[in-house]
Amino acid sequence: MHITPNESTLDRFIRIALGGLCIITVTYVNMSAVLVAALLIIGAILLLTALSGHCLVYRILKTKTN
Repeated sequence: MHITPNESTLDRFIRIALGGLCIITVTYVNMSAVLVAALLIIGAILLLTALSGHCLVYRILKTKTN
């Protein structure tokens, strides 16, 4: 099954930057375990969607940025 990308290059770049920022923030800022888990999950989702070029939310909303 082939999944067609629905993210533009700019969208993917922003997702990589924000996902990386979430993960770096967890490394350097002291915070609760719940917030650490939330930021790691959000960061991982942003990075995975950027690397795949496909966003499930865009698919549900039947939109794309490419």
